[in-house]
Amino acid sequence: MTDLSAPAELIRPLPAAATAAAGASREKIKATAEAFEASFLSQMLKPMFEGLSTDGLFGGGQGEATWRSFLLDEMAKKTVAAGGIGLAGPVMNEMLKMQEARP
Repeated sequence: MTDLSAPAELIRPLPAAATAAAGASREKIKATAEAFEASFLSQMLKPMFEGLSTDGLFGGGQGEATWRSFLLDEMAKKTVAAGGIGLAGPVMNEMLKMQEARP
């Protein structure tokens, strides 16, 4: 039978790899915080459009009402991409604090 143990130097992650993993984690946290802000904005925009009539000469009818939620989601995403309302930053900071506090 062969010995499958390896020296610790071969198993230990390189500092560059750890930094890259931390950077990837930070990017994932940022994307999650921005997605949260977009979701929040979409919910805040929804009441603005609830009372609008989709009838009339240039109205979209039932199709417009059906797809309105997708329009609101895209408007929220574009707002976040343009700088947002400042919600993603604090959410991201809290997520990072929670991650650092985790054992």
